[in-house]
Amino acid sequence: METSNLDIRLVVEAPLNLSQINHTPFYCEENVYLLCKKLCTSGVADAGGSDLFVAFISNERKQVPLWHQKASMRADGIVLWDYHVVCVQIKKEGNSPHLVWDLDSNLQFPSPLSTYVLETIKPSFQLFSEFQRFFRLVHAPMFFRSFASDRRHMKDTAGNWMHPPPLYEPIIAQDGTVHNLNEYIEIRAADVVTNLGDDSVDAVFNQKLGVIVSETQLEEFVSLISR
Repeated sequence: METSNLDIRLVVEAPLNLSQINHTPFYCEENVYLLCKKLCTSGVADAGGSDLFVAFISNERKQVPLWHQKASMRADGIVLWDYHVVCVQIKKEGNSPHLVWDLDSNLQFPSPLSTYVLETIKPSFQLFSEFQRFFRLVHAPMFFRSFASDRRHMKDTAGNWMHPPPLYEPIIAQDGTVHNLNEYIEIRAADVVTNLGDDSVDAVFNQKLGVIVSETQLEEFVSLISR
């Protein structure tokens, strides 16, 4: 991912320290892949990742404003990303809040979904329609099997790295695919789910590229998944 140049919190006890998680700046999709794996192996999430969803945030212009980002040089923490990726953990038991794990945020880690939407998406802030944020939600078990990146998007036309890559080997999908990141970050308003319901919930569990919802649909859709 690239940049283009009131705190209402529920108390969430962070079960993981950021220092325990592999993080390479500007490689948010790989960071979240590894984060989800860590949540599974540490017992914070279901061992198979059934309660985890990878959320790609972008739009057709590849310009999405998000607040409280560590990469920001502004006091309000706003960054205009081409795309961003976070993990959403959907809780089905008791009154536990749904959580957002954003490794690039300076909010509480993790943050309750409602807090994250309020502070990072800022739905009350008036934006031009071309800056609307859309969310591609992909079930983590599907993501583990299908995602691949050879990091070609981080090289310039001369083949030089625009940002240093992670030290570990690139992620390859189970079927041998070496790169399909472009499929996940291709997000269009025309592909947003028009009716939230059982069909869209089934799709998020069964489709490789998940389901795209608008910023105004996000919390309702998460609630439907958690039923």
